[in-house]
Amino acid sequence: MLDKKQDQAVGDGASALQAGGDITIINAGITVSEARAIALDVAKATFFELSGVARDTAASRVEEITNQVIERLEKEYPVGLQKAQDPDFQYSLLTVQKEFARNGDADLGSLLVDLLVDRSKQDQRDILQIVLNESLATAPKLTNSQLAALALIFLFRYTQNASVGNHDLFGNYLDRYVLPFADKLPKSAASYQHLEFAGCGTVLVGQPLEEQLGNTYQGLFLNGFSSEEIVSRNLSIGLDPNFFVPCLNDSTKLQVKVLNKEALKKQIEDKTLSAEDGAKLHRLFDERKMASAQIKAKIIEVRGFMTQVFDAWTESMQSFTLTSVGMAIGHANIKRFTGEFAKLEIWIN
Repeated sequence: MLDKKQDQAVGDGASALQAGGDITIINAGITVSEARAIALDVAKATFFELSGVARDTAASRVEEITNQVIERLEKEYPVGLQKAQDPDFQYSLLTVQKEFARNGDADLGSLLVDLLVDRSKQDQRDILQIVLNESLATAPKLTNSQLAALALIFLFRYTQNASVGNHDLFGNYLDRYVLPFADKLPKSAASYQHLEFAGCGTVLVGQPLEEQLGNTYQGLFLNGFSSEEIVSRNLSIGLDPNFFVPCLNDSTKLQVKVLNKEALKKQIEDKTLSAEDGAKLHRLFDERKMASAQIKAKIIEVRGFMTQVFDAWTESMQSFTLTSVGMAIGHANIKRFTGEFAKLEIWIN
């Protein structure tokens, strides 16, 4: 017979566990308070090296940014709180704390929190985790105007909004995603040289903005055909309203009912049209597209603030393409102003 007497001595802060048989230990993880305490412990290296008023200011800023991180994680990704015990995450957190402690810039702090929360969602050392770690170190090296440039270059070059089906919706889209940055865009060559030096992009030959938007949202910039002209093309679908709608720029005419060529290709496949009809639809979609100058004028008519965006794009932004780090920072900056955006994994995977 086994002796059932079980005496234990435990030290301060330890837990004594006893059982007559097998025992299963379940790690419930750390609490929000524990995560905050760990995060602030990490921060000690940030401000304890300073002295006097500088130390007090840094300590206050570190506590402020740490609370923002914990609150965002608790709200958006609670499981991320467990990352407080991960060395690599702690290093990223320390980067955020140190940079915010240095200047206390609220915009930069918000951007860094967004990047760090996205970083917390990465469980393995893959390309996205590496890019986000690098972005946390790079963003503090940039001005607000450079951050604005990254946001709009990312938006115009790498994204499209499929719900922009008319000029009113297009205007709302510009209000939400472009207006917050429109008056901040840098034009000097030095700004983009620094962005290139920081690893955010490369200078290459690019498209004028009116051509970029004219391709992405081509359906908004068509002059249309008369119904007789469409009938004369001898499509087997005739004037099927699944494929033709009143022209957005001339209600007396008709246009193909898609936003861009990618959407047209998908529609042709979904409706299993013949190759002949598909080719005729593509020609109709292209033949009455506005000239570049008309597209630019129409966009400015929809939203006047686009004038300054066109100016900045023509002078400097047009020739700048983003690296993965530039895309991550641009993506985070858009999300910071809009509150939500598609996941970064779509572009970096």
